[in-house]
Amino acid sequence: MVTGGAGFIGSNLVDRLLAEGNEVDVVDDLSTGTLANLSAARSNPANELSFYNIDIRSDGIVELITRRKPNVIFHLAAQADVRVSVARSLFDADVNILGSLKVLEGARAVDGARLVFAASGGTLYGEPDPGKLPISESSPHRPLSPYAVSKKAVIDYLHAYRELHDVEFCALALANVYGPRQDIHGEAGVVAIFARHLLGGGSCTIFGDGSQTRDFVYVDDVVDAFVRAAERGGGLVMNIGTGIETSVNDLYATMSRLAGVDRRAEYKPGRPGELHRNCLDPSRAGIHLGWKPWTLLDDGIRSVLEDIRFAPGGADPGSASANPIS
Repeated sequence: MVTGGAGFIGSNLVDRLLAEGNEVDVVDDLSTGTLANLSAARSNPANELSFYNIDIRSDGIVELITRRKPNVIFHLAAQADVRVSVARSLFDADVNILGSLKVLEGARAVDGARLVFAASGGTLYGEPDPGKLPISESSPHRPLSPYAVSKKAVIDYLHAYRELHDVEFCALALANVYGPRQDIHGEAGVVAIFARHLLGGGSCTIFGDGSQTRDFVYVDDVVDAFVRAAERGGGLVMNIGTGIETSVNDLYATMSRLAGVDRRAEYKPGRPGELHRNCLDPSRAGIHLGWKPWTLLDDGIRSVLEDIRFAPGGADPGSASANPIS
C-alpha cells in the first residue's frame, strides 16, 4: 500500500512496485496528487492496482488497511508545505500527526505489517553547523517549523509503536527530491519551477543571494531506497541524499546551460525562516540498505527538461520563484 500514491514521489514508487510484479493499493485524497500521475499504471491491464480516494485522517483508512492487509505500507501522504504549516499549524498537525496515527493504527491491526515512512531530511535537523555538513543521523533533531515538528513527532510515534505493538518501521529522511511529475506549486519544487519557466520563456526568481545550498536527489534513486527499505533497515532513520551541496545559483546556471537558455535570474529579498545550508550524509543507508545515489545532477536535470518538453502544456511562460525548502 502506498499512501500519497498519486503524488510526485508516490506515483513513481507505484510504477516501480508494479514493474516488479507487486499488487499495489494506492491511497490518496487527491488534494495535491493527481490521477494523471497514475494514468500509465492504471491503463495497463497486467497491473494489479487498486485506487482508494481516502483521507488518511478518516476512520476509513484504518478499516481499509485492516481489510486489505498489506505486508508493507509506504506512508508518503502528508501536508508537505512549510509555509502552510506556519499559517495553519493545526491543519498541519491534523494531517501529518493524527493522519499518520490512523495509518499506524491500521498497521497495528495487521500481523507482520511493516511501515516505511517518508521523513524530511531537509527540515529534521534545523539549521546545521556548517562544519558538520553533510549531516549524519546522529545530529540533533531541531525542527524549526510546524511541518518539521510534525514529521519528527511521527518518527517518535514509530519508535513507540515498534516497542509497544511490534509494528516494524523504517524512516527515510529525504533530501530535496526532484524529477519528472514534480508539481511546481508544491514545496521544494525549485528544479521543476526553473525547468518549466526556462523552457517557457519566463523569468525565474531567486529569493536571497542564491548562495543557500540544498542536497538534490533524483526521484528514481529515492524510489530505490523505498523499495530496499521494505525489507531492510528495521527501526532506523536513514538519510536519503547525495551528500553534495549545490547552491541555488549553481543550480540555476546548470539548468540554464542544459536548457540552452541565456537569461539571468531575478533576485528578491530572502524569505524569513529559510535554511541557509543543508546536505545529508547517506552513509547509513549504504550500510543498512545497500543504497547509494547514482544519478548525477546534470543527468537528472536533463530528464526533467525532456519530460517537460514532451508534456502537453508543459512549459509555462510565466514567472517562477524558488523556495527550495524540503
